[in-house]
Amino acid sequence: MTVPPRVLVGRRWLVLAILCASLLLVSVDATVLHMALPALSEDLRPTATSQLWIIAVYSLVAAPLLLAFGTLGDRYGRRRILVLGYVVFGLASLACAWAPNVAVLIAARAVLGVGGAMIMPATLSLLRQAFPDRAERQTAIGIWSGVAGSGAVLGPLLGGFLVETFSWHAAFLINVPVMVLAIPLTYWLIPESADPPDGPWDVFSAVLAGLGVIGLAFAVKQTPHGGAMYVLGPVAGLLGGLLLLAFVRRQRKLPVPLLDVTLFRDRAFSVAVGSVLLVMTSLVGLGLLFAQYLQLVLALQPMPAALRLMFVMASAVIGSVVAGPLLQRFGNRRLTVAGFAVSAVALSAAAAGLTVTENLWLLGPVLAVTGFGVSISLTAASDALLAAAPAEQAGAAAAVEETAYELGAGLGVTVLGSVATLIYTASLPGAAAQARDGLTEATAAAAELPPEAGSQLLELARAAFVTGLRAAMVVGAVLFVLATVAAARALPTTKESHNDDRA
Repeated sequence: MTVPPRVLVGRRWLVLAILCASLLLVSVDATVLHMALPALSEDLRPTATSQLWIIAVYSLVAAPLLLAFGTLGDRYGRRRILVLGYVVFGLASLACAWAPNVAVLIAARAVLGVGGAMIMPATLSLLRQAFPDRAERQTAIGIWSGVAGSGAVLGPLLGGFLVETFSWHAAFLINVPVMVLAIPLTYWLIPESADPPDGPWDVFSAVLAGLGVIGLAFAVKQTPHGGAMYVLGPVAGLLGGLLLLAFVRRQRKLPVPLLDVTLFRDRAFSVAVGSVLLVMTSLVGLGLLFAQYLQLVLALQPMPAALRLMFVMASAVIGSVVAGPLLQRFGNRRLTVAGFAVSAVALSAAAAGLTVTENLWLLGPVLAVTGFGVSISLTAASDALLAAAPAEQAGAAAAVEETAYELGAGLGVTVLGSVATLIYTASLPGAAAQARDGLTEATAAAAELPPEAGSQLLELARAAFVTGLRAAMVVGAVLFVLATVAAARALPTTKESHNDDRA
């Protein structure tokens, strides 16, 4: 290492602060457009498919690059990659803010994902080094998980405030001053750290992993939309799977692999990663749909709509604070299972009671329970994942978990967005053909019709959207149930974890 771990330990709480600030920035940008999308759509007029790409491309680009940048940080310096990520992130934010059309915006959001992939890996791997004591590390992971979950919820709130106060451009411009402040703070608070292995960095492995994840993500994104390019979805999915298989086989043969795939032989590690993927798929996908429901069905302005999501943020913060002590009392398995289970019940109750009119008595408690359950579950899963990996593989373990976070966020938009879109379209009667491209298009079409006809069109479209949202919520609840079952079968209790001596 270029810097002994004790340097990080001596500054551990300051290090945690800068790592969480970096994580918050990346998490916020995954969802900041949820409330800004209607205003953005009025200016750039994207299609329903383009809207999903504008949201999803950030996470779908970041996910396959996390492993590459995580290992580059291990080899050449984690702080160096982190600061470079700040630069890329800031420049891409400027490009997004002044994008003249949809194509430029999607491309700039993709570059933003590259910057996010540079920033994220250091957060969890440096946390592992800064907190060798298991009890302190559980508290730190609780804060880290709370920031990750709160960032996803803060994104729509911040986006709603910026759109209502300024314009959708401000949702990107706000990143620039944060980058300017983050660079000197990072140099001041975090020493350079690296763990270069003896062998070379395998570029071919990084390419295989990146293209494999992109292929699978494109398949999930493209296949449900059909059309002339339908065949490309299954083909991309097959190629992506084959590339990932080739990646795994190559790692087993290399003397210095990019990723030690034997980590996945540990059931606790594999289930923790899978749990994160499933939960983020549900959480982020439903977050986007719910933001559209608040604005387009309930006709709330961006800021009032975003304030409804404060229930999730507040309860997630509470969950992150109490998760550490709860982990020490009940252990990984019980806490993870309990959190996922109550989240599944809450989503099921919400799906049953959802209507085209607001039921705040249902909405508030459901969002609060879901936020709390997800927060404590992700904390417990993260602790189990880090505990399952030896200290020298902390960077690889962190990259795998953050890949699950980002890929889950991207898949959430694509999978649950596609489910909602398919059910929405199937629920529309033939008389509402103008609304088939989405609720935003239905609103625009209704404005051009006579008042009575426009009102009828909107009524049909809103009812169909609620039907699609219910279906997506059921799918999200099923994902929580799957995570619950897997955690109950494989995660250890804290006392069973055998890696305390590895810290």
